[in-house]
Amino acid sequence: MAGMLYLVPTPIGNLGDISQRCRETLEQADFIAAEDTRVSLKLLNHLGIKKSLVSYYEHNKAFKGNVIVERILAGETCALVSDAGSPAISDPGEDLVRQCAEAGITVCAIPGPCAVITALSISGQATGRFCFEGFLSTAKKSRREHLASLENESRTMIFYEAPHKLLATLEDMAQVFGPERPISLCRELTKLHEEVVRTTLGQAIAKYSENAPKGEFVLVVAGAQPIEKEEATAEDASGMVRRLMAQGLSRKDAIKQTAKELNLPKNAVYDAALAIEE
Repeated sequence: MAGMLYLVPTPIGNLGDISQRCRETLEQADFIAAEDTRVSLKLLNHLGIKKSLVSYYEHNKAFKGNVIVERILAGETCALVSDAGSPAISDPGEDLVRQCAEAGITVCAIPGPCAVITALSISGQATGRFCFEGFLSTAKKSRREHLASLENESRTMIFYEAPHKLLATLEDMAQVFGPERPISLCRELTKLHEEVVRTTLGQAIAKYSENAPKGEFVLVVAGAQPIEKEEATAEDASGMVRRLMAQGLSRKDAIKQTAKELNLPKNAVYDAALAIEE
């Protein structure tokens, strides 16, 4: 009988955030796959759990992923953990989950700490719609291209960033999004020195140019203001109906398509179509 893969979130700073269910899953698993076994061993020692650890990280995931899947198919249960937060989110565990899914292995995700949601909830930015962009590239060209693709993104954007790259990232963001774009910089989440700086990209650059950033950051950037579309006129409608009819559509179908594309009531487009005949 095949085993299972459990995704077990670990504290992102405060060890008190480990849940009872996470603790029990780690205790009951046959083995634990860990991003860094040294980091995970500290957590297991804190919990008083002794368990076999297997390293699974970016540079060995191709080989170790196959080994882990074979063990699970043989009947063992694996608990996957990252150094902090939820496995498989901006994490090599994403590939292990895919491998297990392709092999027909049941994957169970246990809710728990996640820096993305923690930062978003306290950012003061809009939370209704957002996108998570993970870590930006260390290469300036790739980083600029990534940001340029988000220039007109209207959802709140969330990024992870290391302190030594923060200033370069903020400068590139200001170039693409503009220095007045609001940003919330969430640092050392759940730790003793947790801090949220709600400011603009320009002001953030000034702040961290004078004070070297410390700790891991989650950047929550406000989305672009939606571009207001001009309302279509009767003239626009009649012009489109005329073009569509010239392409061979019936008047009925031309009216229907025009109303849909211009977001106008059908009766208004019908009136415009009558004007053409007159």
